[in-house]
Amino acid sequence: MAEVARPRRREFLRASLPVLTLLVTPRAWAASPTLLAVRVWPAPDYTRVTLEHDQPIEFRQLMLKDPDRIVLDLLGVEFDSVLESLPGKIRDDEPHIRLIRAGRFKPGVVRIVIELKGEVKPQLFALKPIGSYGHRLVIDLYPAEPPDPLLALLEKHGRDDPFSLHSGTQSPETKPAQEAPEITRLITVVIDPGHGGEDPGAIGAGGSREKDVTMSIARRLKAKIDALPNMRALLTRDGDYFIPLGQRVAKARRVKADLFVSVHADAFMKPTARGSSVFVLSENGASSSAARWLADRENAADLIGGVSLSNKDPHLARTLFDLSQTATLNDSIKLARAVLGALSGVNTLHKGHVEQAGFAVLKAPDIPSILVETAFISNPEEEKRLNDEAYQEQMAEALLAGIRRYFAQNPPAPKSKLARLS
Repeated sequence: MAEVARPRRREFLRASLPVLTLLVTPRAWAASPTLLAVRVWPAPDYTRVTLEHDQPIEFRQLMLKDPDRIVLDLLGVEFDSVLESLPGKIRDDEPHIRLIRAGRFKPGVVRIVIELKGEVKPQLFALKPIGSYGHRLVIDLYPAEPPDPLLALLEKHGRDDPFSLHSGTQSPETKPAQEAPEITRLITVVIDPGHGGEDPGAIGAGGSREKDVTMSIARRLKAKIDALPNMRALLTRDGDYFIPLGQRVAKARRVKADLFVSVHADAFMKPTARGSSVFVLSENGASSSAARWLADRENAADLIGGVSLSNKDPHLARTLFDLSQTATLNDSIKLARAVLGALSGVNTLHKGHVEQAGFAVLKAPDIPSILVETAFISNPEEEKRLNDEAYQEQMAEALLAGIRRYFAQNPPAPKSKLARLS
């Protein structure tokens, strides 16, 4: 029995050896990660450096002083033309990075050095593939003292009472005759150009990007609001960079905004969909399946643009999802109806009534908020209109008309003065 068992055991080991080799060999022969692109997004709020690659990358990070710099070692990566292009990504007006360079530190290790202009609070995190992006390693550089939007308004419009018509350059004597006489203080409107930076939003057949269209319309609307003696506007972003949805809402609350208007350019699976729409928040289900689909797509902005999960503010999250906001929602509906009526003079309406869905960007509990889909960028005809400057002007004018109509019928309540800042 023993003599028979031995050769059988040897045969089993010989037969299993090639199998074990096959299991081990692919891991040993696995290709090194390849850098697909490097992108730098400068902004006053923060600067983002994105490294896109075809598979996960191991990395090490350290901070060094004199001068302040971040060192990032990429393991298992070879220096190539993509990394060679890094120094040219830094513009002269970049607010946080003095220079950036990359090189082969040792075999299989690339070292990236980011020399800083001042003290920053870096956040480094990895993102899994989503949409058209592969794996991404993101470095967000936040200034040690972040810009304060309220302080900016105080400096521009007067430090004692930033809501007074007599602050700064505002002059109540030049108030247009058609404006409601009850409006006796400065009104603050926060305009939110949808998407930005790593998140392009919807892309039309002609290559138009939603983030560019929304930025252009938002800037036009801001200029029109700022030209009025009793109103002022603040943009959640004033350039091509990504702002998480929660931070957009937080900015509006920080400046005690009277209104929040998020500007978008709609998209749908069928290119025949057309028209303008206005949405308000709903936590009890969307008003239609299309509204639900759209809200899901817009809410995915944080996944596409990239948000560090470790940077979530639990207090802010609780505040944003405080749904004891019936009065605010009613005001949002009034605003939405006024804007929708004004838009009907510029473009076909996708639906003749205000729609509702669970848009994360509309969840300020104390600010009437609307999301405007100016037109369908996925419709070739409307895509051309969205890129036309005359149409952008008409759209901005219609948004302003709706906002003014709302305030004429719903004058803003007085706001308490703020304490003088030292």
